[in-house]
Amino acid sequence: MHRDQITPWQGQKEVRLRSLAVLDLGSGTFRLVVFRYRPGQAYALADELREPVALGEGLAQGRIAPVALERGRKALRAFADFLVSLGVKEVVTLATSAAREAENGGLVLEEAQRLGLNPRLLPGEEEAALGVLAVANALPLGEALVVDQGGGSAQVSRMEGRAFRFGRALPLGALRLTEAFLRSDPPAKAEVKALEAEVLRQLKTLPLEGGVPLAGLGGNLRAIARLDQRRRRYPLDLLHGYYLSRERVEELYGDLLRLPFRARAELSGLQPDRARTLPASLAFLRALFRHFRAPGLWLSGVGIREGAFFTRFLPPPHLLPDPRAFAVENLFQRYPFAQEHRERVKALAQALFRELHPLHRYGPEEERLLLEAAHLHDIGMHLGYHEHHKHGAYLLLSEPLFGFAHREQALLALLVRYHRRGNPTPGPLRPLLERGDGKRLLRLAALLRLAEMLERTRSGRVRGVRAELGERVHLRLEAPAEPWVELLEAGKQAGLFLEAFGLPLEVAWEG
Repeated sequence: MHRDQITPWQGQKEVRLRSLAVLDLGSGTFRLVVFRYRPGQAYALADELREPVALGEGLAQGRIAPVALERGRKALRAFADFLVSLGVKEVVTLATSAAREAENGGLVLEEAQRLGLNPRLLPGEEEAALGVLAVANALPLGEALVVDQGGGSAQVSRMEGRAFRFGRALPLGALRLTEAFLRSDPPAKAEVKALEAEVLRQLKTLPLEGGVPLAGLGGNLRAIARLDQRRRRYPLDLLHGYYLSRERVEELYGDLLRLPFRARAELSGLQPDRARTLPASLAFLRALFRHFRAPGLWLSGVGIREGAFFTRFLPPPHLLPDPRAFAVENLFQRYPFAQEHRERVKALAQALFRELHPLHRYGPEEERLLLEAAHLHDIGMHLGYHEHHKHGAYLLLSEPLFGFAHREQALLALLVRYHRRGNPTPGPLRPLLERGDGKRLLRLAALLRLAEMLERTRSGRVRGVRAELGERVHLRLEAPAEPWVELLEAGKQAGLFLEAFGLPLEVAWEG
């Protein structure tokens, strides 16, 4: 199955596969994303196109510069051509700060209209609300201050109970701040100080207080996080869900604001068009932390484009009931395997977890993680049978999973990695884990592997398990006839079980 193909959820009526393109005409970057989706069921990112047009050039003086308008026109023509080539007819085009505020911003809308892109000028509050909607569906946060810095403006919003409560667009975009304040290369201390004073002045106009997590959106904030990851040699190549601490921003601020543009442009992992506005975003972040007394912020890899998609994908209020459960099922639908086998492995894993509770004393968090791993344990079969446990772990680490912290995503991938063979160890992912997670991984992997081996013939012969605990663990299998294969394969896991639980294991058929 191709990456962007989607199958219906188990027990759900199949809905026609649709395509939606969302074109974001940002003040710094024009970006097009294409989603394949079944409304309310599942979706996949199918394609994207990005062009750094710097449309907000000149915005500090109230008008978009002619050269920026020409870059915008060329990009629009390319995007329109791309959509025709793909055959995508459902298109949402959103114009933001530059088109909204510049005297000549209407010229951009006219060109987009001429090309059949049907642009909509997005009011600042609605832009803020779409960012909050994306965060509500993607990060494991119920309350947050959501900050989306673009090229022309920055939206600062309050999310309460995963809902938008307040938001306002402020003239604090990275390109606008750069043009208005940072004229030297590298920026002079007095220029940076003036920029930060303006950010603080604007933030003080908001009826918002700190005390809740900060969530950050926008290409420049993600670029800063990427630089921090490279410095830390972060073991996971994912920005969504990454925590960027205030201390780390201070380090970057101290080091990078001393660099001239040419040196910034050569930084590993930084897109060249971000090098110009990077100092402004670092100064913006520094002032933001100071004003809200925040220790750091959570990076969101999704923003208004995904927010706009959710308004088509889900009925009002456009919220996923459980983003984490959706992420697991959505990934399964892209890489499905036999659902009957999946459900039997899940049932056996849950039975083993509960029967052996006196040995591990884990709670709902670990049980959920185990069942999620069982739900996805064979997704690697799409890349081939051999080493499919490794393929599955790769798929689980290759993209963000909504609702998961990086630690949880790492543990999930490791459980899939060791569901059939190998000694469960964190390996390079160890820095993401907490104290006790090594033992947690070992024990949950032992349970998942046992469940898989008790379903080794994929026939459902083992209908249940019962554990007798003492100086050793006697695992009694409920089956209509003696399950020779399952007895043999489960018995081979005695060594792993002993390492995980400290007790010998015997597996027998009840008969």
